[in-house]
Amino acid sequence: MSSKVYIAGVGVISAIGNNVEENLAAFERGAAGQAEITLLNTRHKGVLPVAEVKLSNEELAELAGLPPTTSRTKMISMMAAREALKDAGLDTIAGLRKGFVSANTVGGMDKSEDFFVEFVADHNKGKLRYIFDHECGSVTEVVAAKLGLTDHISTISTACSSSANAIFYGARLIKNDLLDVVVAGGVDSLTKFTLNGFNTLMILDKNFCKPFDEHREGLNLGEGAGYVVLISDKVKQQLNKAVYCELSGYNNSNDAYHQTASSPDGVGSYMAMQGALNKAGLQPADIDYINLHGTGTPNNDGAEGTAIKRLFGNHYPAMSSTKAFTGHTLGASGGIEAVYSVLAIKHGLIYPNLRFETPMEGLDLVPQTQLEKNADIQHVLSNSFGFGGNCTSLIFSAC
Repeated sequence: MSSKVYIAGVGVISAIGNNVEENLAAFERGAAGQAEITLLNTRHKGVLPVAEVKLSNEELAELAGLPPTTSRTKMISMMAAREALKDAGLDTIAGLRKGFVSANTVGGMDKSEDFFVEFVADHNKGKLRYIFDHECGSVTEVVAAKLGLTDHISTISTACSSSANAIFYGARLIKNDLLDVVVAGGVDSLTKFTLNGFNTLMILDKNFCKPFDEHREGLNLGEGAGYVVLISDKVKQQLNKAVYCELSGYNNSNDAYHQTASSPDGVGSYMAMQGALNKAGLQPADIDYINLHGTGTPNNDGAEGTAIKRLFGNHYPAMSSTKAFTGHTLGASGGIEAVYSVLAIKHGLIYPNLRFETPMEGLDLVPQTQLEKNADIQHVLSNSFGFGGNCTSLIFSAC
């Protein structure tokens, strides 16, 4: 059994950049990705801001090396997973057992929606090839095959905690000596289904979101993908480059409170964070930075804030929600924010929580509002709390 799991590579695409370098540059500039809808064909254009990847399907297809009829979800996944694998530099190591554990919540639904527009108008029309990739696993399988990650392929869909769960499942595969390398994370693209669904729940902000602010009114949906390359001790010893850090802790908990709402007292959030600390053998005081789940909804931020206060007492580490930049990317959020957490350790970064003005009533939590560089970041806690009470926390540690 492998005693430790390390991060050897990272890849990301989001509304603030098409790769790691561009994402870091956006944080440097304080440039958020939210804007009016331009790519998604919806009646909510000009009403609800979203955080779209700034590439058309045609541009994505060319960059990803996939047909333009491919689901946007699949193309975005390919971009980030390929970047992470290239960054890991594993080409010189032979005989590795490689797997792909990828999460998403919409699958190829963007193309299914194109099909049904034509089909509903005329049942003799509609291109069936558009619904071939509808289910979530299809996205994972195609990307895995293209990248040669075929020793194990899994798809996880647990709402907003999906790709965080993918990462710690990948770690368990390595620790139990089933694989040597796992590319793990997740992807989601914007669809009418998700936009309409969240709008029906009345948790979308018509302005740019304000995570952890007393006057927050909801979230902005986003799209993107984030992957980390997990490796074993054995692979680390053969690698011709330094690893980024260690995945030292992880935990998934469920408060079983409600289908879509977090428990007001943050029980699930607390259990996830405490469990991850226990796994890592750390105390709350050891955490240097929290990448908050921080969606900007009244319920979610209140629950997470309450859990943080319970766990950390009055000695809070630096914290921020990067969803103020990327929007809430749903199944991709845990993967994207895992990449940001890894980069925080490598570059000594604490990301700003844009648009924060007023602390939440009853909670004296003040997130970071300016980008901090050269910080001494040894341990990062990354939170991903989903529908159904499915709460996951990851801890990344310098090594």
